[in-house]
Amino acid sequence: MKKLIASLLVGASLVLGSVMAQDTTAAAAAQNDSAAAVEQTVATEDVAMTPATQQTEEKTFHQALKQKFIEGGVPWMTPILLVFILGLALVFERIIYLNLSTTNTTKLLAKVEDALQNGGIEAAKDVCRNTRGPVASIFYQGLERSNEGVEGIEKSVTAYGGVQVGRLEKNLGWISWSIAIAPMLGFLGTVVGMVQAFDDIEAAGDISPTVVAGGMKVALITTVFGLIVAIIVQTFYNYLSSKIDGIVNKMEDASISFMDLVAKYIQK
Repeated sequence: MKKLIASLLVGASLVLGSVMAQDTTAAAAAQNDSAAAVEQTVATEDVAMTPATQQTEEKTFHQALKQKFIEGGVPWMTPILLVFILGLALVFERIIYLNLSTTNTTKLLAKVEDALQNGGIEAAKDVCRNTRGPVASIFYQGLERSNEGVEGIEKSVTAYGGVQVGRLEKNLGWISWSIAIAPMLGFLGTVVGMVQAFDDIEAAGDISPTVVAGGMKVALITTVFGLIVAIIVQTFYNYLSSKIDGIVNKMEDASISFMDLVAKYIQK
């Protein structure tokens, strides 16, 4: 069930990103098609504008974001957007997984102890089997080795605990990759934009403030978006790391208490 939810979430995020990319690409094409007509109309109209006509409608956040996306260059902004969508999809998948992995270890230990007292090993296995989370899975693996004595149970708990920690940290590497690659893509777009700006200066034959400022603004937009993506995903990454550390600490404490119960109720 957890894998199904995560898969649906990742798929929905990727579809949303594809739609957004297509939307911005279409807007860019429409803007390019209408640019010549607008320039021709402005050139032929030599009428003084009134204060009412000088006021423009206030743009929404979505419209302003789309405009900046287009100004930064769709070929350079689209990879940053895709990295952002991928990073968020993995973050949300990890948040769901970690929330489902959280267990009330105190309550679980009480149930296991009661089961060992009244029903023995099989009853304790049933408790662990019916409880969600990595802690219950570790306890179950330990009880499966009850015939090997306390030493065998301890080895099983230690080994399977490492497996569960690895599962908790799954996809963190890809999230870290998205944090690192987003600013790099932004810097790449900026460098390319700077080269294009110098080409415009060379073609104009003069370093005019308009040419320099326009080229610099467009070139730096990619860096701004790349840094924003990195900041957002980094914040979620720190939250996930803190969440995993808390679960692992509880897991270790619960495993020590579990081994005390094993030593008390299971003969070597």
